[in-house]
Amino acid sequence: MSVVLLALMSGAVIGLALGALGGGGSVLAVPALIYLLGFTPVAATTAALIIVALTTATALPAHAREGNVRWRTGLLFAAAGVGPAVLGGLVAARLPDSVLTAAFALVALVAAVRMLRPRLSPADPARALRPGRAAVAGAGLGAVTGVLGVGGGFLAVPALVNVLGLRMRTAVGTSLLVITVNSVAALALRAGTADGIDWAVVGPFVGAAVLGAWDGRRLSTKVSGQALQRIFACALLGVAGLMLIGSAV
Repeated sequence: MSVVLLALMSGAVIGLALGALGGGGSVLAVPALIYLLGFTPVAATTAALIIVALTTATALPAHAREGNVRWRTGLLFAAAGVGPAVLGGLVAARLPDSVLTAAFALVALVAAVRMLRPRLSPADPARALRPGRAAVAGAGLGAVTGVLGVGGGFLAVPALVNVLGLRMRTAVGTSLLVITVNSVAALALRAGTADGIDWAVVGPFVGAAVLGAWDGRRLSTKVSGQALQRIFACALLGVAGLMLIGSAV
């Protein structure tokens, strides 16, 4: 099977998950780039940031038109993560491949467990007045984005609901803004690692992910969100296990 075809298939699956779940799909981009497309871990995390930034930026206008993006809240939340995202990008370039792979596998494991847990509690506007907690959550998300090249939607959505008191649909839309800003910030200091990226592969990957995200949004109206999350979480558990084994070999 050709590398470009694998890129198209991988991008479609990841875009589908992003569109259907509102976050978490990008966590599959790095293992797909490493194990299916032959990227090194550093190049894979850089390419994943490009894929995530372009996919979320493309999906953002549709959510904004529906009134599901809180621009001021999202920008303030993202601002706390810009510095850690930039520093994380610098750290990632200096980590051994085995450490980077193991760290990513652990984050994938956390994402899977999070998706298997009961749904978040309803939004509470009173929780929106906790700038300290919001800054800590935003900084943590930025660090994860910078080091591991994931958008962090599986972390951003719970934080926006539980820390800032947003409703679920608004949190999903606002998380796209946060993820886009953090991804671009992390990419700012990763220019030196872009040499290992095969743009002939990343281009089709991004295109398929963007189209897949639109299909994912339609799928979310036909299939239970909880059922989609369980299926995705089980797949993610398998990926995390394989990556942990691979990093230990």
